Amino acid sequence: MFFMIVFAVFFCILLLILLIAWGKINPFLAFLIVSIVAGLLLGIPVNKIAASIQKGIGDTIGSLLIIIVLGAMLGKLVAESGAAQKIASVLMKGFGTKNIQWALVITGFIVGIPLFYQVGFVLLIPLIFSVVYQYKLPAVYIGLPTMAALSVTHGFLPPHPAPTALVGQFNANLGQTLLYGLVIAVPTIIIGGPVFSRTLKNIRSKPLETFQPSEITEEKMPGSFASFFVALFPVALLMITTLLLYLDFKDELLVQAINLLNTPAIVMLIALAVATYFIGIRNGKSMKQVMSIYEVAVKDVAMILLIVGAAGAMKQVLAESGVDKVIAAQLQSLHLNVLVLGWLIAAIIRACLGSSTIAGLTAAGILAPLVIESGVNPNLMVLSVGAGSLAFSHLNDTGFWMFKEYFNLSLKDTFRSWAAMETIVAVCGLIGVIILDMIL
Repeated sequence: MFFMIVFAVFFCILLLILLIAWGKINPFLAFLIVSIVAGLLLGIPVNKIAASIQKGIGDTIGSLLIIIVLGAMLGKLVAESGAAQKIASVLMKGFGTKNIQWALVITGFIVGIPLFYQVGFVLLIPLIFSVVYQYKLPAVYIGLPTMAALSVTHGFLPPHPAPTALVGQFNANLGQTLLYGLVIAVPTIIIGGPVFSRTLKNIRSKPLETFQPSEITEEKMPGSFASFFVALFPVALLMITTLLLYLDFKDELLVQAINLLNTPAIVMLIALAVATYFIGIRNGKSMKQVMSIYEVAVKDVAMILLIVGAAGAMKQVLAESGVDKVIAAQLQSLHLNVLVLGWLIAAIIRACLGSSTIAGLTAAGILAPLVIESGVNPNLMVLSVGAGSLAFSHLNDTGFWMFKEYFNLSLKDTFRSWAAMETIVAVCGLIGVIILDMIL
């Protein structure tokens, strides 16, 4: 049973690769075809496969549509107004060309702590591409370390949904988990980001032109304050509202208002309104011109949305077949260190389903009793499972496709860069957890 399921999953992954790489079929269509094949091979009733695909697309697009579209609009305006160019100029003056990569990594780490991964991704893309175009630097070499910082904060650190949920399931301490997570995250980002990216300078990439900044004179650029304010506003708003949620307010209406402002979609909408005024209207553009910029931005990310949605369809089919539970139950019988076992279960489920959140939560559900029995540090267990949930990103992961499409890479180069980076940070995270476990 176990080997049949594993064979079916790997067959579907191989078929997906062949359809896209050899057959030159659009990834959206390839995902739909493979999702149907996966449903048939894994025993989902024929009359339920279509519903499963629709649910997968709906759930994935429903959670990402507003964020990606509003983020694209914001990114396009930041690029077209000269704000990204201004930010890049200030960063270059402060850090110099040699150290600009580190400036972006620090930015990605700071932004990644309060922001959901997808929000941080679409917010930082314009800044990365502005540096790439303005200073003629390799896109992957500059951009991958920033994405590594975002990915690590997403997988390791509360208040992100998966680590926060794992804290509850393992009865860990949120503050200690965050502290240990920061200790492990910093060296992990350095190794998976700036150090690893040195091997990728030869990757040719022409990022989406929608984020290529127009050549704007210094006089027509927004001011430094306005440029940084617009870029950092959503980060500051989410950070402030997240901190406020931990305060014990008695006014229920106030709590509801804070929760509303803490929603990523609402944050992006408010951020877009702020940007429309500060670097749009106030910078001499008419409302019609700003709206025209937004329309172009939506067209540029339409295919990305379709591909991400179709990846969600395949993920849903695999999840409904019960693949994750069968694999996790089989691995539980292995006699391994609980921390290593948690990492391994999360990593394999992540490879099969593509979702770091589902991988982490599934592993936690199975391992929670073992954590109590073994006496392992629950805070380290959160980090071990979180690290494992980042491993082996490939064709069924929405992050894989976002990186590929935004950076306009081939499948081969996406595997060499993104997929390798995700596995490197996952392995480094596990090593960090084991070292901390020996020290504590």
